[in-house]
Amino acid sequence: MDQSTHDVRRANWLGIITECQQRPSSVSAKQWLADNGIKEKTYYYWLRKFRREACEQIQLPAVTTQAEVSFAEFHVPAPVPVKLTAAGHAVATIHADGITLEIAGDISEPLLRMLLQEVVHA
Repeated sequence: MDQSTHDVRRANWLGIITECQQRPSSVSAKQWLADNGIKEKTYYYWLRKFRREACEQIQLPAVTTQAEVSFAEFHVPAPVPVKLTAAGHAVATIHADGITLEIAGDISEPLLRMLLQEVVHA
């Protein structure tokens, strides 16, 4: 097969593949191929060819033989004592690891659970 025949076939199949990939999402590729009289094996043969060509054209970055690793030391500041006060009068005060929680009587149960979990994990 001469080059011009190959180019014409290639352009035709590129158009077919593009149309198939732009089909409605409700139509499967198999159904679209059957509706358009295209053999499934031939379609996937050409799709594979185009994908291989695309992969060959991708230039991968050169692999380095030795990776340079460096470390940096940084200091994390000590936790700052936090004082949370809910509206109303405190009915309980919790002191733990420099944290003071004053709990009001009208605090919701989910908020109380969250606060206690945070104090436990602090």
